[in-house]
Amino acid sequence: MPGEHSPTFRRRLLARELRKLRNERELTTAQVAELMDVRQPWISRIETGTRGIQIKDLKQLLGVYEVPCGEYRDKLLDFAREARQRGWWHAYRDVLPPRYAEYIGLEAEAAEIHNFEGLSVPGLLQTEDYAHSMFQGGLTEISESEIDRRVEVRMARQALLTKDNPPRLWAIMDEAALRRCVGGSAVMRAQLLHIIEVAKLPRVTVQILPLSAGAHPGTAGSFAIVRFAESADPVPYIETIAGDLYLEKQDEVRTCTLAWSFLTAKAIDPQESLALIAEVAKEY
Repeated sequence: MPGEHSPTFRRRLLARELRKLRNERELTTAQVAELMDVRQPWISRIETGTRGIQIKDLKQLLGVYEVPCGEYRDKLLDFAREARQRGWWHAYRDVLPPRYAEYIGLEAEAAEIHNFEGLSVPGLLQTEDYAHSMFQGGLTEISESEIDRRVEVRMARQALLTKDNPPRLWAIMDEAALRRCVGGSAVMRAQLLHIIEVAKLPRVTVQILPLSAGAHPGTAGSFAIVRFAESADPVPYIETIAGDLYLEKQDEVRTCTLAWSFLTAKAIDPQESLALIAEVAKEY
Protein backbone atom coordinates (compact mmCIF):
# COMPACT_ATOMS: atom_id res chain seq x y z
CA MET A 1 0.00 0.00 0.00
CA PRO A 2 1.53 3.30 -1.05
CA GLY A 3 2.05 6.13 1.41
CA GLU A 4 3.05 6.10 5.03
CA HIS A 5 0.00 7.92 6.33
CA SER A 6 -3.68 7.88 5.50
CA PRO A 7 -4.73 11.20 3.89
CA THR A 8 -8.24 10.72 5.30
CA PHE A 9 -6.97 10.51 8.86
CA ARG A 10 -4.56 13.44 8.39
CA ARG A 11 -7.47 15.59 7.22
CA ARG A 12 -9.44 14.63 10.32
CA LEU A 13 -6.48 15.43 12.59
CA LEU A 14 -6.08 18.84 10.95
CA ALA A 15 -9.82 19.50 11.26
CA ARG A 16 -9.72 18.69 14.96
CA GLU A 17 -6.77 21.03 15.60
CA LEU A 18 -8.31 23.90 13.63
CA ARG A 19 -11.58 23.49 15.51
CA LYS A 20 -9.67 23.57 18.80
CA LEU A 21 -7.72 26.69 17.78
CA ARG A 22 -10.89 28.57 16.85
CA ASN A 23 -12.57 27.65 20.14
CA GLU A 24 -9.49 28.69 22.11
CA ARG A 25 -9.62 32.10 20.36
CA GLU A 26 -13.35 32.29 21.21
CA LEU A 27 -14.29 32.94 17.59
CA THR A 28 -17.37 31.75 15.72
CA THR A 29 -17.12 30.21 12.26
CA ALA A 30 -18.93 33.30 10.93
CA GLN A 31 -16.30 35.60 12.47
CA VAL A 32 -13.44 33.52 11.04
CA ALA A 33 -15.11 33.50 7.62
CA GLU A 34 -15.32 37.30 7.70
CA LEU A 35 -11.65 37.60 8.67
CA MET A 36 -10.67 35.16 5.90
CA ASP A 37 -13.06 36.77 3.36
CA VAL A 38 -14.70 33.41 2.64
CA ARG A 39 -18.16 31.92 3.10
CA GLN A 40 -19.01 30.45 6.51
CA PRO A 41 -19.70 26.93 5.12
CA TRP A 42 -16.09 26.83 3.85
CA ILE A 43 -14.86 27.02 7.46
CA SER A 44 -17.40 24.46 8.64
CA ARG A 45 -16.46 21.90 5.97
CA ILE A 46 -12.78 22.20 6.83
CA GLU A 47 -13.50 21.80 10.55
CA THR A 48 -15.57 18.66 9.94
CA GLY A 49 -12.94 17.15 7.64
CA THR A 50 -15.30 16.98 4.67
CA ARG A 51 -12.91 19.01 2.52
CA GLY A 52 -9.23 19.80 2.45
CA ILE A 53 -7.49 23.15 2.55
CA GLN A 54 -4.83 24.70 0.35
CA ILE A 55 -1.48 25.42 2.03
CA LYS A 56 -1.73 29.16 1.30
CA ASP A 57 -5.21 29.27 2.85
CA LEU A 58 -4.04 27.32 5.89
CA LYS A 59 -1.17 29.76 6.41
CA GLN A 60 -3.65 32.63 6.31
CA LEU A 61 -5.96 30.82 8.75
CA LEU A 62 -3.08 30.14 11.15
CA GLY A 63 -2.30 33.85 10.95
CA VAL A 64 -5.87 34.64 12.03
CA TYR A 65 -5.39 32.26 14.97
CA GLU A 66 -1.99 33.84 15.74
CA VAL A 67 -0.15 30.51 15.61
CA PRO A 68 3.59 31.36 15.68
CA CYS A 69 6.27 29.71 13.56
CA GLY A 70 7.51 26.56 15.22
CA GLU A 71 6.98 22.83 15.59
CA TYR A 72 3.20 22.97 16.06
CA ARG A 73 2.63 25.18 13.01
CA ASP A 74 4.90 22.94 10.91
CA LYS A 75 2.94 19.86 12.05
CA LEU A 76 -0.35 21.40 10.91
CA LEU A 77 1.14 22.28 7.52
CA ASP A 78 2.42 18.70 7.20
CA PHE A 79 -1.08 17.41 7.97
CA ALA A 80 -2.46 19.54 5.14
CA ARG A 81 0.17 18.31 2.67
CA GLU A 82 -0.38 14.65 3.59
CA ALA A 83 -4.16 15.12 3.41
CA ARG A 84 -3.81 16.15 -0.25
CA GLN A 85 -2.23 12.82 -1.20
CA ARG A 86 -4.33 10.00 -2.62
CA GLY A 87 -4.78 6.69 -0.84
CA TRP A 88 -4.71 3.42 -2.80
CA TRP A 89 -8.52 3.28 -2.59
CA HIS A 90 -8.81 6.44 -4.71
CA ALA A 91 -8.40 4.23 -7.80
CA TYR A 92 -11.74 2.59 -6.90
CA ARG A 93 -13.68 5.81 -6.30
CA ASP A 94 -16.09 4.91 -9.11
CA VAL A 95 -17.46 1.92 -7.14
CA LEU A 96 -17.05 3.10 -3.54
CA PRO A 97 -19.69 5.13 -1.70
CA PRO A 98 -17.96 8.23 -0.25
CA ARG A 99 -18.60 7.25 3.39
CA TYR A 100 -17.18 3.77 2.82
CA ALA A 101 -14.12 5.24 1.10
CA GLU A 102 -13.62 7.51 4.11
CA TYR A 103 -13.85 4.52 6.44
CA ILE A 104 -11.13 2.71 4.46
CA GLY A 105 -8.95 5.78 4.91
CA LEU A 106 -9.50 5.75 8.67
CA GLU A 107 -9.00 2.00 8.90
CA ALA A 108 -5.68 2.36 7.07
CA GLU A 109 -4.17 4.26 10.01
CA ALA A 110 -6.00 2.60 12.87
CA ALA A 111 -4.20 1.38 15.96
CA GLU A 112 -7.17 -0.78 16.98
CA ILE A 113 -10.30 -1.96 15.18
CA HIS A 114 -13.16 -3.41 17.19
CA ASN A 115 -15.76 -4.93 14.88
CA PHE A 116 -19.02 -6.65 15.77
CA GLU A 117 -20.98 -8.46 13.06
CA GLY A 118 -24.30 -10.10 13.73
CA LEU A 119 -25.18 -11.70 10.40
CA SER A 120 -22.00 -11.93 8.34
CA VAL A 121 -18.23 -12.39 8.57
CA PRO A 122 -16.31 -9.11 9.11
CA GLY A 123 -14.88 -7.70 5.89
CA LEU A 124 -11.28 -8.01 7.08
CA LEU A 125 -11.80 -11.76 7.58
CA GLN A 126 -13.70 -12.56 4.40
CA THR A 127 -12.47 -14.81 1.60
CA GLU A 128 -12.77 -13.65 -1.99
CA ASP A 129 -15.58 -16.12 -2.78
CA TYR A 130 -17.55 -15.20 0.34
CA ALA A 131 -17.19 -11.46 -0.40
CA HIS A 132 -18.31 -12.03 -3.99
CA SER A 133 -21.43 -13.86 -2.81
CA MET A 134 -22.20 -11.12 -0.27
CA PHE A 135 -22.12 -8.43 -2.97
CA GLN A 136 -24.27 -10.56 -5.27
CA GLY A 137 -26.88 -10.80 -2.54
CA GLY A 138 -27.07 -7.06 -1.95
CA LEU A 139 -30.18 -4.97 -2.42
CA THR A 140 -28.70 -2.90 -5.27
CA GLU A 141 -28.21 -4.63 -8.59
CA ILE A 142 -24.66 -4.03 -9.78
CA SER A 143 -22.71 -5.43 -12.72
CA GLU A 144 -20.34 -8.36 -12.40
CA SER A 145 -17.39 -6.08 -13.20
CA GLU A 146 -18.40 -3.72 -10.38
CA ILE A 147 -18.73 -6.65 -7.99
CA ASP A 148 -15.22 -7.76 -8.97
CA ARG A 149 -13.82 -4.30 -8.24
CA ARG A 150 -15.56 -4.12 -4.86
CA VAL A 151 -14.16 -7.53 -3.98
CA GLU A 152 -10.69 -6.28 -4.98
CA VAL A 153 -11.09 -3.42 -2.51
CA ARG A 154 -12.14 -5.79 0.27
CA MET A 155 -9.15 -8.04 -0.37
CA ALA A 156 -6.78 -5.04 -0.55
CA ARG A 157 -8.03 -3.79 2.82
CA GLN A 158 -6.88 -7.02 4.43
CA ALA A 159 -3.23 -6.25 3.67
CA LEU A 160 -3.15 -4.02 6.75
CA LEU A 161 -3.33 -7.14 8.97
CA THR A 162 0.11 -8.30 7.79
CA LYS A 163 1.88 -4.97 7.32
CA ASP A 164 4.63 -3.76 9.63
CA ASN A 165 3.09 -2.63 12.93
CA PRO A 166 -0.45 -3.74 12.04
CA PRO A 167 -3.50 -2.57 13.96
CA ARG A 168 -5.05 -4.83 16.56
CA LEU A 169 -8.19 -6.37 15.11
CA TRP A 170 -10.71 -7.65 17.65
CA ALA A 171 -13.68 -9.19 15.86
CA ILE A 172 -16.81 -10.52 17.52
CA MET A 173 -19.36 -12.46 15.47
CA ASP A 174 -22.74 -13.79 16.38
CA GLU A 175 -22.91 -17.55 15.87
CA ALA A 176 -25.66 -16.83 13.34
CA ALA A 177 -22.98 -15.48 10.98
CA LEU A 178 -21.27 -18.88 11.01
CA ARG A 179 -24.46 -20.75 10.23
CA ARG A 180 -25.78 -18.44 7.52
CA CYS A 181 -24.77 -20.28 4.33
CA VAL A 182 -23.36 -17.67 1.93
CA GLY A 183 -22.27 -18.91 -1.48
CA GLY A 184 -22.84 -22.59 -0.76
CA SER A 185 -21.29 -25.21 1.51
CA ALA A 186 -17.83 -25.20 -0.08
CA VAL A 187 -17.56 -21.42 0.16
CA MET A 188 -18.66 -21.44 3.80
CA ARG A 189 -16.32 -24.25 4.78
CA ALA A 190 -13.37 -22.41 3.22
CA GLN A 191 -14.50 -19.16 4.84
CA LEU A 192 -14.65 -20.60 8.35
CA LEU A 193 -11.27 -22.30 7.99
CA HIS A 194 -9.86 -18.98 6.74
CA ILE A 195 -11.05 -17.23 9.91
CA ILE A 196 -9.18 -19.81 11.99
CA GLU A 197 -5.99 -19.17 10.00
CA VAL A 198 -6.22 -15.36 10.24
CA ALA A 199 -6.87 -15.66 13.99
CA LYS A 200 -3.36 -17.10 14.33
CA LEU A 201 -1.91 -13.66 13.57
CA PRO A 202 -0.52 -12.15 16.79
CA ARG A 203 -2.71 -9.02 16.69
CA VAL A 204 -5.98 -10.65 15.66
CA THR A 205 -8.59 -11.80 18.19
CA VAL A 206 -11.82 -13.55 17.19
CA GLN A 207 -14.71 -14.27 19.54
CA ILE A 208 -18.13 -15.78 18.94
CA LEU A 209 -21.38 -14.85 20.63
CA PRO A 210 -23.16 -18.23 20.92
CA LEU A 211 -26.84 -18.48 20.10
CA SER A 212 -27.35 -19.55 23.70
CA ALA A 213 -26.37 -16.03 24.83
CA GLY A 214 -29.85 -14.88 23.89
CA ALA A 215 -30.56 -11.18 23.47
CA HIS A 216 -27.55 -8.86 23.52
CA PRO A 217 -26.67 -5.24 22.60
CA GLY A 218 -25.48 -6.33 19.15
CA THR A 219 -28.98 -7.34 18.08
CA ALA A 220 -29.50 -3.66 17.21
CA GLY A 221 -26.95 -4.01 14.38
CA SER A 222 -23.32 -4.38 13.40
CA PHE A 223 -20.73 -1.68 14.08
CA ALA A 224 -17.02 -0.95 14.19
CA ILE A 225 -15.03 1.26 16.56
CA VAL A 226 -11.74 2.59 15.17
CA ARG A 227 -9.06 3.89 17.51
CA PHE A 228 -5.87 5.77 16.60
CA ALA A 229 -2.46 6.13 18.18
CA GLU A 230 -2.46 9.91 17.60
CA SER A 231 -5.96 10.57 18.88
CA ALA A 232 -7.77 9.69 22.07
CA ASP A 233 -11.11 9.95 20.29
CA PRO A 234 -12.47 6.65 18.90
CA VAL A 235 -14.68 6.76 15.81
CA PRO A 236 -17.70 4.41 15.74
CA TYR A 237 -18.83 3.46 12.24
CA ILE A 238 -22.17 1.88 11.40
CA GLU A 239 -23.26 0.46 8.05
CA THR A 240 -26.99 0.71 7.35
CA ILE A 241 -29.13 -0.23 4.37
CA ALA A 242 -29.72 3.48 3.72
CA GLY A 243 -26.07 4.57 4.05
CA ASP A 244 -23.14 4.60 6.45
CA LEU A 245 -22.89 6.69 9.62
CA TYR A 246 -20.08 8.08 11.74
CA LEU A 247 -20.91 8.75 15.39
CA GLU A 248 -18.88 11.55 16.97
CA LYS A 249 -21.04 12.98 19.75
CA GLN A 250 -19.78 11.93 23.16
CA ASP A 251 -22.99 10.17 24.21
CA GLU A 252 -23.09 8.22 20.93
CA VAL A 253 -19.46 7.13 21.29
CA ARG A 254 -20.13 6.16 24.90
CA THR A 255 -23.12 4.04 23.86
CA CYS A 256 -21.06 2.13 21.28
CA THR A 257 -18.13 1.52 23.62
CA LEU A 258 -20.51 0.35 26.35
CA ALA A 259 -22.20 -2.03 23.89
CA TRP A 260 -18.77 -3.39 22.94
CA SER A 261 -17.98 -4.05 26.61
CA PHE A 262 -21.20 -6.03 27.00
CA LEU A 263 -20.48 -8.04 23.85
CA THR A 264 -16.98 -9.00 24.98
CA ALA A 265 -18.44 -10.18 28.30
CA LYS A 266 -21.12 -12.32 26.64
CA ALA A 267 -18.86 -13.85 23.95
CA ILE A 268 -17.02 -17.11 24.60
CA ASP A 269 -13.23 -16.86 24.89
CA PRO A 270 -11.02 -16.93 21.76
CA GLN A 271 -9.93 -20.56 22.14
CA GLU A 272 -13.50 -21.78 22.59
CA SER A 273 -14.58 -19.54 19.72
CA LEU A 274 -12.11 -21.08 17.27
CA ALA A 275 -13.17 -24.55 18.39
CA LEU A 276 -16.80 -23.64 17.66
CA ILE A 277 -15.86 -22.27 14.23
CA ALA A 278 -14.02 -25.52 13.42
CA GLU A 279 -17.01 -27.54 14.59
CA VAL A 280 -19.44 -25.59 12.42
CA ALA A 281 -17.06 -25.88 9.44
CA LYS A 282 -17.36 -29.67 9.61
CA GLU A 283 -21.13 -29.35 9.21
CA TYR A 284 -20.81 -27.84 5.74
